[in-house]
Amino acid sequence: MQRDSLDDLDDDPGFSRPANHNRMAHVAPSSPEGESRRTSVFFPASDLEGKPVPPRRFHVDGLIPAKTITILSGDGGTGKSLTALQLAASTALGRAWFGRQVTQGRVLFISAEDDTDELHRRIADIARAEGFALADLDGMILRSLAGEDALLAVQAKASGALTATDLFREVEAQVYEHAPALVILDTLADLFPGNENDRAQARQFIGLLRGLAIRHGCAVLLLSHPSLSGLNSGSGTSGSTAWNNSVRSRLYLERVVVDGYEPDHDARVLTTKKANYSKTGGEIRIKWMGGVFIADEPETAGEAMNATIKAERVFLKILRTMTEQGRRVNHAGGGNYAPKVFAAHPESEGITKRAFGQAMEILLRDGKIRIAQEGPPSRRVTYIEEGVQ
Repeated sequence: MQRDSLDDLDDDPGFSRPANHNRMAHVAPSSPEGESRRTSVFFPASDLEGKPVPPRRFHVDGLIPAKTITILSGDGGTGKSLTALQLAASTALGRAWFGRQVTQGRVLFISAEDDTDELHRRIADIARAEGFALADLDGMILRSLAGEDALLAVQAKASGALTATDLFREVEAQVYEHAPALVILDTLADLFPGNENDRAQARQFIGLLRGLAIRHGCAVLLLSHPSLSGLNSGSGTSGSTAWNNSVRSRLYLERVVVDGYEPDHDARVLTTKKANYSKTGGEIRIKWMGGVFIADEPETAGEAMNATIKAERVFLKILRTMTEQGRRVNHAGGGNYAPKVFAAHPESEGITKRAFGQAMEILLRDGKIRIAQEGPPSRRVTYIEEGVQ
């Protein structure tokens, strides 16, 4: 049976409450000192009559809601730990994170992947890039679990249910002591004891973290790795669908790959894959520079126009070259699909298949190229040629 309060966990055989744990950790933040009660009770909806509707709060505007769990997934080496550390610094300092407003407050960052030296190096890079001193980060509480048992829950042998570990109780005691606005947990694979494909275990683990978020009024950001299918599909999911279904927000950090080609190895895109309280599908483009990620400047109208003109110019250039060689391409698809062939051509100038496809449609519309046919009706061949100017 899942337990949501620390007092309930006292009933576990062999449980020993940490010495630094305050027994008030399970009490709602608004509870009077010394009062012990559950954080939720049954009540008729009519009791809400006349009460002001509480505003929905976000830790990061539109991305990370307060008092619940958000998952940030990304393949190994993509940079999700660094982006999370930058969010931690932004929280402690009250600064924007990639242009998004952040609620200022203390933050608890727990890493099961990076040791203390690596955390030091990364935070020093962030401080240097963003122009602040490490001494300014007294509100950023760190804990490295690298090389340690990092499980926040264990599976009971008899029932198979997940119960909190002493480490979870230690974490909650720290949350109670420091009252952070944000808790960051890196990563799920190190902290979760069960099978990621098991729906019940996934929901129990998220429930354990949600209880922490609700009891202490903080946002919790859980970092995770996508499965191979999640990578290939671009969804960023892993294991059971219960991970996605149980959280209220899910973000995915990925490299920018177009038609199997990564034009800029430093570019990333942070996509909102799920948002119960805001819009999905939003993207924040960032770029690695000087040891940190920075928000990538959006393409201006002039830059977009120049890119379109370049794609049209190169399309016509390659088309002429291939026509002179007696090679033909078409507009419809297959092995001779012009955008695909041109993107792989040595003179493509780095233009992608998608950009060539857009250029082809514009050139067809403007009559600069046309669709021609030859051969008998039973074996008609369609190809592209330059239009009559």
